[in-house]
Amino acid sequence: MTLAQKTAQPDATTAQTKLANSSFYSAMRLMPKAEREAMYAIYGFCRIVDDIADDGIGTRAERAEELTKWRVELDELYDGHPSERAQFLSRPVAQYGLRKEDFLTIIDGMDMDVAEDIVAPDLKTLDLYCERVASAVGRLSIKVFGMEEGPGFELAHALGRALQLTNILRDIDEDAAIGRLYLPREYLKDAGITSLDPKAIINDPRIDQVCKAVARDAHRWYAQADAVLAKRPKGRISTPRLMGAVYSEILRQTEVIGWKPPRTRVSLSKGKLLGIVLRRGLFG
Repeated sequence: MTLAQKTAQPDATTAQTKLANSSFYSAMRLMPKAEREAMYAIYGFCRIVDDIADDGIGTRAERAEELTKWRVELDELYDGHPSERAQFLSRPVAQYGLRKEDFLTIIDGMDMDVAEDIVAPDLKTLDLYCERVASAVGRLSIKVFGMEEGPGFELAHALGRALQLTNILRDIDEDAAIGRLYLPREYLKDAGITSLDPKAIINDPRIDQVCKAVARDAHRWYAQADAVLAKRPKGRISTPRLMGAVYSEILRQTEVIGWKPPRTRVSLSKGKLLGIVLRRGLFG
């Protein structure tokens, strides 16, 4: 399948199918229908542009061009003339006041992956990446949650980074398989790892030290997000609280196992997930 054929597919429907297998699905299912459908649309957009960046279909130039087309389609959407492909965003944008700049920031993050395979970025670049691919998604989401921008954007800043770092730690093998490594260069250097070959790095036992340092950063971001939520700001805060609880538990379980090769990718059991939902999603 060519890139042009792939992007002609009913992307939003495909993305929603993928959502059903994600850890976010349980949190979204607890939301009222209108909010839930808006979150599905946001997730759908993210999956579409992420697949352009990650699927490896087409040249880098072709993938960059496809992301540029989405920039144009966002302009058209916000001008009141959505394309057929972007139509699924029309209602949530109008209903919840979703900001175009946040959608564009997400595409900026995808562009980072398309321009070159990210390998051992410095901490500043890693933080910029997390801002674009995760915290920008959070800024869209808090609009759906009905939060005010002040505490909402503060929550998106912290929780987005926490979730993204957790995903990075969970996916190091998958990322290395496509020539990428998002672990920060400074932490690799502290561990005595000088290679820039992703596969060599992930097979180095010292990677456990590196990942534990990243995990500490993630925990600090979770703590900052919890501090915002503890103030009980206006809005449907049970949903981000549940997302944070699920992913922080994934991180804790991964820490118990460690990151020395061979690794085991942690997934929460249905029973564990249900317990978190009952404690944090319904009563938190």
